[in-house]
Amino acid sequence: MMERGLRDVSVSEIAERAGVNETSIYRRWGSKENLGLEVALDRARLAIPIPDTGSLRGDLIALATSIAAYQQSPFGEATLRASLANARETDRSAFWRARQSATSAILERALSRGEMRSDFDQRLVLETLVGVTLVRNFLTKEPTHREALDQLVDVIIRGIGTS
Repeated sequence: MMERGLRDVSVSEIAERAGVNETSIYRRWGSKENLGLEVALDRARLAIPIPDTGSLRGDLIALATSIAAYQQSPFGEATLRASLANARETDRSAFWRARQSATSAILERALSRGEMRSDFDQRLVLETLVGVTLVRNFLTKEPTHREALDQLVDVIIRGIGTS
């Protein structure tokens, strides 16, 4: 999948590389797309852990740093290109919902600490972090260095913060 993308690899090739029977893959995942989604989610969970630094700013900086690093990694870049190019909409939506759900813990903690307005659409926070890093990493090829991530997080906090 890394070499050619999910669309261009067959279940029999995946099974052969894994040293299992093709039916084992279908029995466990049901389809190549389900397997690809699980691989992408597992890799994202490992590469983008949900931080708990004790502050909204610290958590968002740690999250933004992990997101930028993942997007710049060979697997992250391949996954993003494949998902943008030819992943099924249901798979893209499932991936996004799972990541949104995982990252909501950061915002729930911030709410309980009184660092964030309760009337803010939490989805916009992750969409902003991911969107800006995607633009820099894939469109403009600008570096997503620490200073840029700090500024991005400060912009978000000014929008969602309580003070």
